[in-house]
Amino acid sequence: MNFSKAVFRWLGVVSVLALALLSAPTLAADAVKPGRSGQAIYSVSCVSCHGFGMRGAPKVSDSAAWAPRLAQGKDKMYQHVIDGMGWMPRRGTCFTCSDDEVKAAVDYMVSQVK
Repeated sequence: MNFSKAVFRWLGVVSVLALALLSAPTLAADAVKPGRSGQAIYSVSCVSCHGFGMRGAPKVSDSAAWAPRLAQGKDKMYQHVIDGMGWMPRRGTCFTCSDDEVKAAVDYMVSQVK
Protein backbone atom coordinates (compact mmCIF):
# COMPACT_ATOMS: atom_id res chain seq x y z
CA MET A 1 0.00 0.00 0.00
CA ASN A 2 2.80 2.45 0.82
CA PHE A 3 4.45 1.68 -2.52
CA SER A 4 1.34 2.66 -4.53
CA LYS A 5 0.95 5.88 -2.53
CA ALA A 6 4.55 6.77 -3.31
CA VAL A 7 4.02 6.04 -7.01
CA PHE A 8 0.90 8.21 -7.16
CA ARG A 9 2.65 11.01 -5.29
CA TRP A 10 5.60 10.81 -7.71
CA LEU A 11 3.23 10.85 -10.71
CA GLY A 12 1.49 13.90 -9.27
CA VAL A 13 4.77 15.79 -8.92
CA VAL A 14 5.86 14.83 -12.44
CA SER A 15 2.47 15.91 -13.83
CA VAL A 16 2.71 19.33 -12.19
CA LEU A 17 6.25 19.84 -13.51
CA ALA A 18 5.21 18.76 -17.02
CA LEU A 19 2.29 21.19 -16.98
CA ALA A 20 4.58 24.01 -15.85
CA LEU A 21 7.05 23.28 -18.64
CA LEU A 22 4.34 23.08 -21.29
CA SER A 23 2.89 26.43 -20.26
CA ALA A 24 6.27 28.24 -20.37
CA PRO A 25 6.00 29.30 -24.08
CA THR A 26 2.56 30.75 -23.40
CA LEU A 27 3.89 32.72 -20.45
CA ALA A 28 6.76 34.09 -22.56
CA ALA A 29 4.34 35.13 -25.31
CA ASP A 30 2.17 36.90 -22.75
CA ALA A 31 5.20 38.87 -21.52
CA VAL A 32 4.92 41.13 -24.57
CA LYS A 33 1.58 42.90 -24.44
CA PRO A 34 0.20 45.19 -27.14
CA GLY A 35 1.52 48.72 -26.92
CA ARG A 36 4.85 47.77 -25.33
CA SER A 37 7.89 49.77 -26.26
CA GLY A 38 10.45 48.62 -28.78
CA GLN A 39 12.94 48.22 -25.95
CA ALA A 40 10.54 45.99 -24.00
CA ILE A 41 9.92 43.80 -27.04
CA TYR A 42 13.66 43.63 -27.76
CA SER A 43 14.31 42.55 -24.16
CA VAL A 44 11.87 39.65 -24.42
CA SER A 45 12.00 38.53 -28.05
CA CYS A 46 15.16 39.83 -29.74
CA VAL A 47 18.02 39.96 -27.25
CA SER A 48 18.60 36.20 -27.22
CA CYS A 49 19.99 36.42 -30.78
CA HIS A 50 20.77 40.10 -31.38
CA GLY A 51 22.38 40.54 -27.98
CA PHE A 52 24.96 37.85 -28.73
CA GLY A 53 25.15 37.61 -32.53
CA MET A 54 23.60 34.14 -32.63
CA ARG A 55 23.25 32.45 -36.04
CA GLY A 56 24.38 35.50 -37.96
CA ALA A 57 22.06 37.98 -36.24
CA PRO A 58 23.78 41.37 -36.11
CA LYS A 59 24.64 42.33 -32.55
CA VAL A 60 23.04 45.60 -31.57
CA SER A 61 26.45 47.13 -30.84
CA ASP A 62 28.06 46.04 -34.15
CA SER A 63 27.76 48.91 -36.61
CA ALA A 64 29.67 47.03 -39.32
CA ALA A 65 27.16 44.16 -39.23
CA TRP A 66 24.24 46.60 -39.40
CA ALA A 67 25.66 48.73 -42.24
CA PRO A 68 24.39 46.58 -45.15
CA ARG A 69 21.00 46.21 -43.50
CA LEU A 70 20.69 49.94 -42.87
CA ALA A 71 21.66 50.57 -46.50
CA GLN A 72 18.57 48.61 -47.60
CA GLY A 73 16.33 50.96 -45.65
CA LYS A 74 13.99 50.47 -42.73
CA ASP A 75 11.05 49.29 -44.83
CA LYS A 76 13.09 46.33 -46.07
CA MET A 77 14.26 45.55 -42.53
CA TYR A 78 10.69 45.72 -41.24
CA GLN A 79 9.57 43.30 -43.95
CA HIS A 80 12.41 40.87 -43.21
CA VAL A 81 11.43 40.76 -39.54
CA ILE A 82 7.68 40.52 -40.17
CA ASP A 83 8.05 37.74 -42.78
CA GLY A 84 11.17 36.09 -41.35
CA MET A 85 14.46 35.62 -43.15
CA GLY A 86 17.21 33.04 -42.91
CA TRP A 87 17.49 31.82 -39.33
CA MET A 88 15.18 34.54 -38.03
CA PRO A 89 11.64 33.28 -37.59
CA ARG A 90 8.61 35.28 -38.60
CA ARG A 91 8.19 38.30 -36.33
CA GLY A 92 11.53 37.47 -34.71
CA THR A 93 9.79 35.16 -32.17
CA CYS A 94 7.32 37.84 -31.04
CA PHE A 95 4.34 36.02 -32.49
CA THR A 96 1.86 38.16 -30.56
CA CYS A 97 3.38 41.46 -31.75
CA SER A 98 1.54 43.68 -34.18
CA ASP A 99 3.36 45.07 -37.21
CA ASP A 100 3.78 48.38 -35.39
CA GLU A 101 5.33 46.64 -32.38
CA VAL A 102 7.74 44.73 -34.61
CA LYS A 103 8.71 48.02 -36.24
CA ALA A 104 9.22 49.59 -32.80
CA ALA A 105 11.61 46.76 -31.87
CA VAL A 106 13.55 47.27 -35.12
CA ASP A 107 13.65 51.02 -34.50
CA TYR A 108 14.96 50.43 -31.00
CA MET A 109 17.74 48.14 -32.24
CA VAL A 110 18.72 50.61 -34.97
CA SER A 111 18.84 53.41 -32.39
CA GLN A 112 21.34 51.35 -30.37
CA VAL A 113 23.77 50.77 -33.26
CA LYS A 114 27.05 52.45 -32.39
